[in-house]
Amino acid sequence: MPVLPDNWISDMARRHKMIVPFARPASTQGKISFGLSSYGYDFRLFDEYKIPDFKDRKTLDPKGMNQNNYRDFKGRCCVIAANSFVLARSLEYFRIPRDVLVICYGKSTYARCGVFVNVTPLEPEWEGFITISIANLSPVPVKVHSGEGIGQAVFVRAERECTTSYADKMGKYQAQKKIQVSRV
Repeated sequence: MPVLPDNWISDMARRHKMIVPFARPASTQGKISFGLSSYGYDFRLFDEYKIPDFKDRKTLDPKGMNQNNYRDFKGRCCVIAANSFVLARSLEYFRIPRDVLVICYGKSTYARCGVFVNVTPLEPEWEGFITISIANLSPVPVKVHSGEGIGQAVFVRAERECTTSYADKMGKYQAQKKIQVSRV
């Protein structure tokens, strides 16, 4: 399975609205980089966050999470408490082709501050805003910046289309428009 170069990504973004809005690499002086890269796309943070509020919980269970376990926050940046996390979403909306798998990684700029970015693979024919878990592994609070790069999506093309896509399975996170907490 070959990793796809920038010209394929750019063409698919333009012709098939694979990434909306699509940013070409631009001068990002003073900002964490985003946009088209050699073999991927550096996606940005939107300005909405879900900050965990687990004061009444002794145990977290992905089968029992709900919106009430989080408070909504909107801002140009978000401060993540030491040894905690927030949920966020990408500024970009993605539409993944049936013969492509997307693997996401955190930006090294944040990793150097103890920030761990977790995004599961974007499966063939999944679409939506990416829900991002951003964990602060450091012993002090850390700030993340809305509208700037948070992770890189690397596009891998299969030799042939998958038999069953995420859309075919009617996946529970299909076409998500907001930050989505876990659901079963």
